[in-house]
Amino acid sequence: MTAAASHDRSDLRRGLLAERRAFAATPAFQAAEHAVRQALVPLLEQLEPELLGVYWPLGGEFDIGSQPWPRALPFAKRDPVAMQFRRWDGAEPAAKDECGIATATGAVAVPDVVLVPCVGFTREGFRLGYGGGYFDRWLAEHPGVTTIGLAWSGAETHFPVEAHDRALTLILTERELIAPD
Repeated sequence: MTAAASHDRSDLRRGLLAERRAFAATPAFQAAEHAVRQALVPLLEQLEPELLGVYWPLGGEFDIGSQPWPRALPFAKRDPVAMQFRRWDGAEPAAKDECGIATATGAVAVPDVVLVPCVGFTREGFRLGYGGGYFDRWLAEHPGVTTIGLAWSGAETHFPVEAHDRALTLILTERELIAPD
């Protein structure tokens, strides 16, 4: 990645995160969460995950809440940069990964369906995350996994796709389900 492309993505990420924080402070945020939840449940019922990879929500991200499927949370390692999922019993996590994000302490597992948080996304199924490449690396190692990006419709954007970027299977917003080609 060139320094200019990296800078552009960093600027885009900062702007989208600021917009998300502002959106999360509005009454429309709760309605958007409800809309995503109403669409996500039947989608997951259709997919019937054996193990659902979820994430611990950071500020302004969709809160997955309780789900009836067995779940796993990501654990990110900084050196070397890597991510794995660990089985989660649904209780408030007492552990944090090396990035300081709440995580589970269960056995390492590979989910067959993974919900992926999106700072930004494109109609082609690419996501802009927090910049660490954790999900992209994990997805590259597990190409058969069904991935559902969860995003707010206002986070739709354009950015240059890079060699390490992995397209998601689906993207769900409060307005629509996007199935990239």
